[in-house]
Amino acid sequence: MNFANTPSFANQGLQPGGRLFLCVLTSLALLIGDSQYGLMEKARDAISVVLYPLQRAANVPLNLTMQVGDFFTAQAALKRENDALRERDLIQSSHLMRMSSLEKELQQLRQLNALAAQPSHAGVVAEVLYTGRDPFSYRLIIDKGSSSGIASGQAVIDENGLIGQVTRVQPLSAEVTQVINRHYIVPVMIERTGHRALLYGFGGGVEVRYLPISTDIRDNDLLVTSGVDGVYLQGIPVARVKQIDRLGGAAFARVRSEVIAGVQSGRFVVIMPNRRLPAAPPVPPPTDAANTDKKSP
Repeated sequence: MNFANTPSFANQGLQPGGRLFLCVLTSLALLIGDSQYGLMEKARDAISVVLYPLQRAANVPLNLTMQVGDFFTAQAALKRENDALRERDLIQSSHLMRMSSLEKELQQLRQLNALAAQPSHAGVVAEVLYTGRDPFSYRLIIDKGSSSGIASGQAVIDENGLIGQVTRVQPLSAEVTQVINRHYIVPVMIERTGHRALLYGFGGGVEVRYLPISTDIRDNDLLVTSGVDGVYLQGIPVARVKQIDRLGGAAFARVRSEVIAGVQSGRFVVIMPNRRLPAAPPVPPPTDAANTDKKSP
């Protein structure tokens, strides 16, 4: 008997259509039983407990990505805010510095205008435009010239004291040589004693030279213009004595002084008018007796 063609009961089963019908029927039964009697509630709870760690593990990359994105977004926002605050701080600082500078300039202008309005110090207020081309020449360029009545030789002061002298004039500007110029000489006197001397600039500072060693001069003595040269009014503060060198055997003392005016910092100055010295008395004509003596042999 040939069993090769006999169908095996182990290989027999439902056809695909029957399997589908069985699955649909089972699903409907479970749905109806779960909705009516809650048959699958415990099973769902058990399955959710089992799957919860897997769900958390699956969400880790997404949560990590979102946290990293939020971190960089917050960092970028903080950087922008810090940059804006830093820029605002710089702007406010510059405004405060400008306000402080303007306040100082306004105070200086008030003092100079009050000084220029005095009958004994009537002058013209000018603004310093820039320094000379050579920084060691100690010269200033001001915004007033011959068109404003400025002439060479006029003294230039600020609210503290003597700045220098007008040495070159153009229509709209003028050059001022400062007292610290090494070729500058100012006739001064010691305010305390009235003793006259000559103050020399030496390029960055001033000193009194050729002062007899026995002269009564002390530290912190104020040196003012003596007015004997016909250029400066008497009594303009020039410098204050800082160091006195009396070398043994020397005939003259060397007096280092510090300029009082703002030669390196002032922005506004007053140009003083030239002094008008009284005219020299006329020479008397020769007398007749003198003429007679000249004619006699």
